[in-house]
Amino acid sequence: MERPSKTQYLAHVRQDSNGGWKEHLLEEHLQGVSRLAGELAQPFEGGEWAALAGLWHDLGKYSADFQDYLTVASGYEKQDAHVEIEGSSKRVNHSSAGAIFACEKMGAKGRLLAYLIAGHHAGLPDWSAAETGAAALEYRLTSKEYLEALPFSKIPSQIINPDILPSQKPLGGADGLALWLRMLFSCLVDADFLDTEIFMDEERAAIRQDYRDLISLLTDFNGHMEQMISKSDPTPVNAIRRDILRQCRTKAAFMPGLFSLTVPTGGGKTLASMAFALEHALAHNRKRIIYVIPYTSIIEQTAGIFRSIFGDNVVEHHSNLDPDKGENARSRLAAENWDAPIVVTTNVQFFESLFASRTSRCRKLHNIIDSVVVLDEAQLLPPEFLQPITDVINLLAAHYGVTFLFSTATQPKLASFEVYGQKPFRGLDNVCEIIEDTDALYAALKRVEVEIPSDLYKPRDWDSLAAEFGQYPKVLCIVNRRDDARLLHGLMPKGTLHLSALMCGEHRSQVIAEIKSRLSHNEPVRVISTQLVEAGVDLDFPVVYRALAGLDSIAQAAGRCNREGKLKGLGRVIVFVPPTSAPPGLLRQAAQISVSLMAGLKEDLLGRIVVQRFFEHLYVRAPSLDKHSITDLLSRDARRAQIQFRTVAQKFKLIDDKYQTILVRYGKSDELLELLSRIGPTRDLMRKLQRYAVNIPPRLFVHLAKTGDVYPIHSGIYAQVGNKLYDEMLGVITDGEIAPDDLVI
Repeated sequence: MERPSKTQYLAHVRQDSNGGWKEHLLEEHLQGVSRLAGELAQPFEGGEWAALAGLWHDLGKYSADFQDYLTVASGYEKQDAHVEIEGSSKRVNHSSAGAIFACEKMGAKGRLLAYLIAGHHAGLPDWSAAETGAAALEYRLTSKEYLEALPFSKIPSQIINPDILPSQKPLGGADGLALWLRMLFSCLVDADFLDTEIFMDEERAAIRQDYRDLISLLTDFNGHMEQMISKSDPTPVNAIRRDILRQCRTKAAFMPGLFSLTVPTGGGKTLASMAFALEHALAHNRKRIIYVIPYTSIIEQTAGIFRSIFGDNVVEHHSNLDPDKGENARSRLAAENWDAPIVVTTNVQFFESLFASRTSRCRKLHNIIDSVVVLDEAQLLPPEFLQPITDVINLLAAHYGVTFLFSTATQPKLASFEVYGQKPFRGLDNVCEIIEDTDALYAALKRVEVEIPSDLYKPRDWDSLAAEFGQYPKVLCIVNRRDDARLLHGLMPKGTLHLSALMCGEHRSQVIAEIKSRLSHNEPVRVISTQLVEAGVDLDFPVVYRALAGLDSIAQAAGRCNREGKLKGLGRVIVFVPPTSAPPGLLRQAAQISVSLMAGLKEDLLGRIVVQRFFEHLYVRAPSLDKHSITDLLSRDARRAQIQFRTVAQKFKLIDDKYQTILVRYGKSDELLELLSRIGPTRDLMRKLQRYAVNIPPRLFVHLAKTGDVYPIHSGIYAQVGNKLYDEMLGVITDGEIAPDDLVI
């Protein structure tokens, strides 16, 4: 078979359906990426920088080494030569030349472009060689041989000598430089992937244009709400929900910035917050809505609600199957770039992406610009990362047109305050509360009475607790640990249901649907669950037991009790001291703070003031609100453009990398796993497989790998072997102690 001609310089090649070769000219690719990157960065006035980064990002492909490598016979043995090259251990370094050229051409300013160009495949690098050695930018800029290998006489003048050099200044000064560069990087890598995708897969590229606009989605939403309200019972609770909805629509006209929605559980926050987001986006020309949820384990319910209203215009994206591991060109093209009008994601995916270095994580960041971000259950922002999180929220709101809505029944105190013995917490200022009278609202929505044990230090045993639960035909018990849930479930009467994050999303959804069905038909239903039901899961039990935990968790558990206010009296929320301690760290500290607040308490335990007092104690007692000195790593040497991007990304982990994701065999997952094995990851396939993912601790993963119960179905992705590992009631079956649930997944 004849190879493509070498009369022109190539960026990529591929075979067509007839067996011939298609050529993607390098000049066309550079101009195309430059044009698109500039357009993507225009909303934050970074278009000149992004366009120039696009123009120079692949200068190294002009080298003879790269062109020879691209056109060797082994490169054409597969359909996708671009993937073959990038996935090979013998790939040619084509990113250093453009980075060095930027510094030669622009002096100190060129270093800003050098980060973007040098990292456009491997990710944003550290400046210093101390941590990452030869991968650091400081080291790579000394490798002048890559620049010397370029045939400058054959490179078009408009590429190496552009008419305009950037004059735009970074947003936010030195403190905002890292985020500004990361946004430019996002524009560059997304433009690079999209331009490549148009050449490699025209059908996939065309699919991206199918989303509807927010105006039509608001019409759908209004129709849904009108129908829902017309069918709802004329109860006091529903009247309050309608008023909350009214206030959200009214405040949507306010100027963009920071908002809070403080509503007791069961007040209809999910739909009310979406009403605010849609109306606000249209009033202020915002492009999309990003709904951020704390737990991976509950994202499917919220995404399901929105899909029932908006159809396929909703993208559900979380971190379980993010292609950071074993990343190659195909998995990067499969990664989300959040180009949908409504995105439902997790705290982990959203905030780790804002501090990431990898291309697959950073690619979507420019689509956060000019958006409305709803932070659902805002109280679950982790204290040890609170300072860098609030800093980036402030920057996004001030410079990138992002409106944030903090939605929760237990609103944390995020305003600036002094921390004894530490630097002051900068926090968030000028947050506008949507609800006109929150105290009156809490009083009106009081539907439960919380029963506190007389001795907060005396634990109960599981056998007596199980016997007590068994007396109720309808009861929900929430415990702190997965192993507690499994043990207690084993002591309960037959027919008791179980929920934990050791069950995949599809399994949990079916169990939750079964619970709701039994409740609606007034049938007996007993449930033992971990805390995954405490946020975003709409259940309504007359009696709820809650193992001693943080006051925020107790309040969320209370939201699953008498939720609709249909009981003649108040619902019962019974706090008990379990025989096992809460997991060490934040969960145990929160429980200890609750004990100190409950002792002699005369106020309403679930009142807004007591909850705020809980968060004041939690934040002040935290060892640090910036545990890994993230802000220092980003800003310490920013004036000299010396930023440790990769080190920050490694340190900013809302959950430890200790968990390993496996794909289980449940329901219809077998056919999806077979497809993954055959064709590899695609965006659509990975979205579907997220429903069958389970996170397990490392000890268990190592054991399962040794026994052959899991295997690598694709690079970095593991799947269950056979049918013994997964139980239809309990999820992943393990021996020994299970790692406790983590609040941020």
